[in-house]
Amino acid sequence: MEKLIVVTALTGNVPTRETSPNVPLTPKEIAADVRRCADAGSSMFHVHARDSEGKPTLDAGVYLEIVREIKKVAADVIVMLSTGGRASKDPEARAAPVRLAPEIASITTGSTNLPGIIYENSPPFIEFLAGVFKENGVKPEIEVFEAGMVSNGLFLAKKDYFELPMHFNFVMGAPGAIPATVKNLLFLSESIPANCTWSVAGLGPREIPLATAAVVMGGHARVGLEDNARMPDGSYATNPGLVERIVSIAGQVGREIATPEEARRILSLDPALKDRILELNPN
Repeated sequence: MEKLIVVTALTGNVPTRETSPNVPLTPKEIAADVRRCADAGSSMFHVHARDSEGKPTLDAGVYLEIVREIKKVAADVIVMLSTGGRASKDPEARAAPVRLAPEIASITTGSTNLPGIIYENSPPFIEFLAGVFKENGVKPEIEVFEAGMVSNGLFLAKKDYFELPMHFNFVMGAPGAIPATVKNLLFLSESIPANCTWSVAGLGPREIPLATAAVVMGGHARVGLEDNARMPDGSYATNPGLVERIVSIAGQVGREIATPEEARRILSLDPALKDRILELNPN
C-alpha cells in the first residue's frame, strides 16, 4: 500500500464553540492547530474560513491570511481551500478561493439534502466552477456525498476540465446523503478509476471507524472537527487528538504515514507549486 495521507478538516462551516469548544476559528488559531496536527502526522489540511464574527466566509482576503499564517508555522504542508456553499450561493464568491490558485481545492459535483438546507450545486454552476479550476491550474478534490457525484466528476474529466488521475473524498453519514457504512465505502472506492486516489470523511461517531476502514483498504483518512466533535469515548475532541488516534491505528496495522512531500507524489501534485498561492498574491 501507499503511505497513508492524513487529511485534517479543521474548522468547517457548521461547528461553533458551543458544539465544539476546541474548533479553531481565527487565522492564528487555525495555523496553530495545523502545526500541532502536522507534528502528529497530518500532511494535508482542508481549510474553511470564518469572518471576524466567526461566521463562514469565502472572502479571498481571509483565505489568504489563513494561508500566510499556516505557511509561517508549517511551510511544507498541503493547504486545500474549500468552495463549500454554506457561506454563499453566489458563483463568483464560491470561485474566489480557486482564483487564488492554491495547490488543491474542493468541488462538490452534485446537489444533496443536508440538515436544514439543500446543498445546491447545479450542472451549470459545477461546469462554471470546473472551468475556474482549469483556468488556474488547481487540482480538484471531488467531494462525494452521493454515488452519482463520482460519475459527475469523471464526466468533467471527459470534458477536459480535469486531468486523471483524480482525487475523491467520500463524505459519508450526513443526514439525507449516503449512509456511513463500510459496504457503501467499498462501493464508492470501487467506482473510481484504478489510478485515482480517495479519502473518506465519516461524520460524527463514524469518523474513526471509517478512517480505520480506509487505512486497511488502501485509501486515505480525513479527520477533524469539521466532521466530528467527539472522541470515541464521548469526550470533546481536538484536531490533534483525532490525528493522533488515526496515526496510532495505522501504526498498529503497519501502514506508514505520508509526509507532505510523499503526499504530493501520491496525489500527483507538482511540488514546485506548493507556494504559488503566496507568490501570486503577495499583498
